[in-house]
Order: sequence, then C-alpha cells, then structure tokens
Amino acid sequence: MRMQDKVAVVTGGSSGLGKRTVERFLEEGGRAVIADIQDAAGMRLAETLGDAARYIHCDVTRESDIEAAVALADSTWGRLDVMFNNAGRPGDPNPVETMPAERWDADFAVLVRSVMLGIKHAVPIMKRQGRGAIVSTASVAGLVPGSTATSYSVAKNAVIHLTKCAALELAGYGIRVNCICPGVIATPIFGRSAQLPTQLDARVAEEAAANMGGFQPLPRTGRPDDIAEGVLYLADDRAGFVTGVALTIDGGFAAGMSPEQRQRIWAPLREAVGALAGGE
Repeated sequence: MRMQDKVAVVTGGSSGLGKRTVERFLEEGGRAVIADIQDAAGMRLAETLGDAARYIHCDVTRESDIEAAVALADSTWGRLDVMFNNAGRPGDPNPVETMPAERWDADFAVLVRSVMLGIKHAVPIMKRQGRGAIVSTASVAGLVPGSTATSYSVAKNAVIHLTKCAALELAGYGIRVNCICPGVIATPIFGRSAQLPTQLDARVAEEAAANMGGFQPLPRTGRPDDIAEGVLYLADDRAGFVTGVALTIDGGFAAGMSPEQRQRIWAPLREAVGALAGGE
C-alpha cells in the first residue's frame, strides 16, 4: 500500500499510460482525479474504480481546466500529494522546413505548456502541506534526436529541462519534481497518429505490442505497467531523495543498439562484401 491515503491528479488519465497509472495508484491505496477530454472513457473508469476516483473534463491547453482539476482533488480529499502531468499527443510529422507555425504551437501547448501549468497549480497546495511529488511524461524522443517527429522530440526535451529547473526551484519546499522518459510503449497513441477512431484503441495497442519489439535491445515492446511502476516509484516516499531526474524506461533504446540489432543491420552489407570477395 505504497500510496495509502495519498491523492493524485492524473492528466490524460482515461487511457493508455495514464489509465494504468490511475489503476495502480488506487491498487496501492491512493485516490485520484482523472483529468481528460475523453469524457465517456473517463467517467466509465471513475465509476469502475468507485469512491477513490473522480473524473473531470480537462483540456490541458486551458489553464482554467487544469486549475479546476487540482481544485477538485483539494476540495474532495483536502490535499494533493502527486501531480502526474501525462496528457499528450503525437507530434506533427512535418520537418522544420514545412512546419506550419500553428501546428508547432499546438504541439507545445499540449506537450510543454500544460506541464508548466500542472506544476504551477499543484505547487500552492504542496507548499501548504510541506511536501509533494510532481511527475511529468517526457520521452526518449527528448533524449535521442531523430527517433520521432521533430516537434514532439523538441517538446519532450523541453519537459526534461523544465523538470530540472522546477526541481531546483521547489526543493526547499519539500516538493520533488521528476519526469519519466518512456520508449516504445504499446498504447493507443499510435492510432492517434493515424487518426483512427478511439474504438480501435485496444487493437492498436495489441498491434504495437506484436510488431514493435525490435526497436530496443530488450526484445519486447514496453507495456503501460512498466511506466506506471516508474511513476509510482517517483511518487513514493521511498524516493524521497530523488528530484530533478529523467527516469528512462525504454528497454535500453537510449543506450544504443544491442549486438543482435547491429547484426541485423550489418548482415546485408557483410553478405554483399562476401559476394564481391567470392567473385574476385
């Protein structure tokens, strides 16, 4: 019961990484406000979880919505122990040369500005308590350029830097600020990139799990449970000396290629060179 009686706000909490983190948080004795724009899924999840969960519609591009989600936690349970800034979107696929400025701005509004606002509105309650844990979802894309869309990669790098800056600002108040950097995780976000309907979310996650295991040295796709456990670790009092950290949960992707991956890449060239040598 690591989260016994602790209260969290989870943005993007109706599906994917956010949903599983909410579920694990409650399994460990906590309570949570699920903040999302997917109203049907969010209300259904809150109903399933019972009195320990509340749902609120929250468009993270609207400061008033984030403020309301934090206020709901405080008015319902009288505290806020964990702020998980998790809501996201796929980045616009355009390269810089053809990037529409409004799409760049839209990506940053969800991926960076919302994280700043989540921190901003969580801090007064946490200062009042003299403690708190803020966790945000960054990505290995923020560590490894070129691994995904440029706007997404740059935004996630900004989340990592924001995490460190906020950690320094808030350390003296007993507030820890960290972020997670997931690798390839089997979630519905890949369907969002292809503009598939939410009814296909489960199928999209299954296809990701089945087909994307070769992207990292550990030969499987990451699961929402992998991320949820990382968030719980950073939220736990047992991580009380951990702040300003970008926790990478990526199966080794950011570390580089495994020998097996290198073999797959280099094998065709070796075969071609061998054929040339045989011909001589």
